[in-house]
Amino acid sequence: MFKRNLLWLAVLVIGLTALAFGIHTAMTPAPIALAQVPSTAPAKAAAPARAAVPANLASMDAAFEQIYNQVSPSVVTINVVQRQAVDNSFAPFFGIPPSQLPQYQYQQALGSGFVWDMQGDIVTNNHVISGASQISVTFADGTTVPGKVIGADPSGDLAVVKVSAPASELHPVQMGDSTTLKVGQLAIAIGNPFGEQNTMTTGIISALGRSLPANPNSQGATYAIPDVIQTDAPINPGNSGGVLLNDQGQVVGVTFQIESQSGSSAGIGFAIPSVIVKQIVPSLIATGHYEHPYLGISGSSLDSALAQAMGLPANQRGALVVSVTPGSPADQAGLQASTRQVTIDGQPALVGGDVITAIDGQPVRRFGDMVAYLARSTKVGQTVTLTILRNGSTETVKVTLAARPSSSAQQSGAGTNQVSASSLA
Repeated sequence: MFKRNLLWLAVLVIGLTALAFGIHTAMTPAPIALAQVPSTAPAKAAAPARAAVPANLASMDAAFEQIYNQVSPSVVTINVVQRQAVDNSFAPFFGIPPSQLPQYQYQQALGSGFVWDMQGDIVTNNHVISGASQISVTFADGTTVPGKVIGADPSGDLAVVKVSAPASELHPVQMGDSTTLKVGQLAIAIGNPFGEQNTMTTGIISALGRSLPANPNSQGATYAIPDVIQTDAPINPGNSGGVLLNDQGQVVGVTFQIESQSGSSAGIGFAIPSVIVKQIVPSLIATGHYEHPYLGISGSSLDSALAQAMGLPANQRGALVVSVTPGSPADQAGLQASTRQVTIDGQPALVGGDVITAIDGQPVRRFGDMVAYLARSTKVGQTVTLTILRNGSTETVKVTLAARPSSSAQQSGAGTNQVSASSLA
């Protein structure tokens, strides 16, 4: 019995010791809890609690603040008034003389833009100012001045608005190099979503090398803007024409489209890359327009199904030429279009044409690669060398680029197969 009592006593002592240790551990206050405990110590004693904030987080806060303070004065609001004719064809049915009804109606819209230089040139999207009868520009401090479109490029969805403003209002942006971007890097957007002036949102570069039409509502084959940047930084209506920045506060893109079922941010926004902006904007300022280099073909990216339908290895990639516009540089160089129709996944497609695998020695794995090279590295009148697969053999063809024709000429030369011919070059 004595031994049993000793055993229970030992167990009790061990248990009490463990309990005491556990209570001590649980009651040891975290540094942040110290601020809740009354103390007679000087105020400086609370410093360790604030020191618990990670230094890198404080550094990030400071970096965001610096970028906003640096770039926000460069971002403007583009206010647009559009005049549209009123359809009064119903008037006779109600016995109302058409002359008594308004002939025009006015709609207001807004977008974003940014200061390009000290001469009062403001860059925005073409779709922001298209059809405008009146334009005004509001700077970050609320100063509003009238603006006039001096250049527009519908194919690149860029435009330049000229303003006369005091030098104190003009804070040109610093342009960056979009070709150095990597997926996962920081992305910062500043614009005027829903009219909320100079709003900053943050995210990352979600993808690179997207190819999007300047006009998403166009039907059939269309010229595409290459090298488009995708980001999850929230972009909403009103952000169009605003800036996408890197972690240095440099402009790497101009925000212009979103992918959304609701019309608001769904985490997929797009920006025109700075490498394209820097090509187009100086020409818009100098001449009012920009001449895009032009081959005169429509085509699509060669995938496994198309490759096998042409008797090529399934892993063969390139830009399949579907149609060639008569009289175009491609036609003059002898590029061959697709002529044989096949059915792939229940859809008709044309195959058999030349497959472009390189341009000036740069690999072409998809149609967008060729369009991106044309936009980045070529000018009208320049001769490029295409490496092609024709009937299973590799050949080279030299093509002297012309200026892209107007939209009406574009449609007439787009080709007939809209399933395969999703892009023009």
